[in-house]
Amino acid sequence: MGKPVLTLIEHKKSISVANNNHLDFYVPSFYKFMDNKKDHTMPDRNSIIGKRKAKDRVVVLDFGGQYSHLIVRRCRELGVYAELLPYDTPVEELKKGIAKEKGKIKCIILSGSPFSVHEPDGPRCNSEIIDLDIPILGICYGAQLIAYTKGGVVGEGMKSEFGRAELLFKDSDLFDGLTERGRESGMMNVWMSHGDVIEQFDGADIIGHTMNTPVAAFRSANNYGVQFHPEVHHTDKGDKILWNFLYKICGCERNWAIESFINDKIEDIKRVVGAEGRVICGLSGGIDSSTTAVLINKAIGDRLTCIFVDNGLLREGEKETVINTFKNNFNMKLVFIDAKERFLNGLRGVKDAEAKRMVIGKLFINIFEEEANKLGNVDFLAQGTIYPDRIESAGANSQKTSRIKSHHNVGGLPEKLGLKLVEPIADLYKDEVREVAKELGMPLPILDQHPFPGPGLAARVIGEVTEEKLRICREASDIVEAELKNNGWYDKVWQAFAMVGDDFATGVLGDARSLGRIVTIRVVESKEAMTADFVKLPYAVLERMSKRITNEVKGVTWVTYAISSKPPATIEPC
Repeated sequence: MGKPVLTLIEHKKSISVANNNHLDFYVPSFYKFMDNKKDHTMPDRNSIIGKRKAKDRVVVLDFGGQYSHLIVRRCRELGVYAELLPYDTPVEELKKGIAKEKGKIKCIILSGSPFSVHEPDGPRCNSEIIDLDIPILGICYGAQLIAYTKGGVVGEGMKSEFGRAELLFKDSDLFDGLTERGRESGMMNVWMSHGDVIEQFDGADIIGHTMNTPVAAFRSANNYGVQFHPEVHHTDKGDKILWNFLYKICGCERNWAIESFINDKIEDIKRVVGAEGRVICGLSGGIDSSTTAVLINKAIGDRLTCIFVDNGLLREGEKETVINTFKNNFNMKLVFIDAKERFLNGLRGVKDAEAKRMVIGKLFINIFEEEANKLGNVDFLAQGTIYPDRIESAGANSQKTSRIKSHHNVGGLPEKLGLKLVEPIADLYKDEVREVAKELGMPLPILDQHPFPGPGLAARVIGEVTEEKLRICREASDIVEAELKNNGWYDKVWQAFAMVGDDFATGVLGDARSLGRIVTIRVVESKEAMTADFVKLPYAVLERMSKRITNEVKGVTWVTYAISSKPPATIEPC
């Protein structure tokens, strides 16, 4: 695959990528299976950047790990521009980037991977990259690859490490400032996700280990490696470790901010859409599609038409909020479509979560095609796809990334769509999207609401989607959010909702036995939706939620609380 780009592609029988029609985002996975090609050449960087000021940058080589793009996110969060490139990027291209006076590659980070270094079909970068005369940091698989390439011994661990582990480390440039004053070593909790371990690495300075991992951090000349994931918030002082690498070891300068992202994207949209191009945007009312719409509106004004589809899978009061916000606050062209019956008919009898997502995605696309034909002269379809959508769909590197679930924004697009695709926030995480939305003046009802999945309540109805289960899910979720707000918890958590499935449980109403559905409450804390922990709500708040749901939501007898974190679970059940 090519460089991280947002590519505007004609969805016809064959796909051609013009070098002058790129924005600075990653190519979604469906392009690969639509044109049945395995190889995507990397366009010239200058054609992507255009007239923007070249920035010194960090290159993250993607070996297919679930956290690959989170590394990029953390670097940007620390103020350094970073980009994700495929693991097989030619070494000559990297050498050219290192030699540049402007837009210089300051360092390279090797990501994790679901593969083992011993697998013959596993991803391998050119070994010359590891010997380049700039700092190289390997994370998890990346650390193992450095050690393996330089003669170290990588073996299958006696015990896999997934989750938190205690790291014993010694004072060094990578861990600078993390030991207590006067001490030469320290201890911290880190986030592990590996089976193989580096057993021996002669010549390297071993600067960290855990109970099960003898080489959990090392330095070898310009090469650094950590077996854990500093990019994940569950690692204590992970940002400080990355800060040390970027600023103290690599000598990077601050050159990235949300404000510059907004200005660059507006200019890019203008350039690619052109002076007469027209765009339709699927507006759900969530923060992602809303931010997409406002960005494009700022770029091209009334040449954007937003299409808001009531698919029957919306939250309580969401339709009214969306119509009021975008007609009154932003004065956008808004087409409202009542498609509740159409979606429910399409979902009838469909129980598999993946199949439901495909049905919903196909129906949305069909509706957009129909509306585009009615409007006439529409050239582009805008979507609010963000990076976690694509990484869970294995969109960053579809040949080497483990697929978790598809998202309707990145799967099922038909070849005959007839529109070019615009995804201006496809490289951002949810917290970055909120920052952009805030800068754009998004009203509080949209800005402060919890994330909502593209498939809507269908992602929270386990099994077949029925009107009864949707009603229960909608009403119970409304109670959960209301109680969080009443008790000062709503703004402290990442996401909160109720889910319902096909299970029934016996209850007692008055003196009579009753049979009703089981509702499960899900409340999580997270930073970017790549990992999440369940929230330990006070029992009094949970008790109030349970009482209200069983008393006010018809057909419910039991209420449970989900205590699984991500991983191993996902945030949404479907």
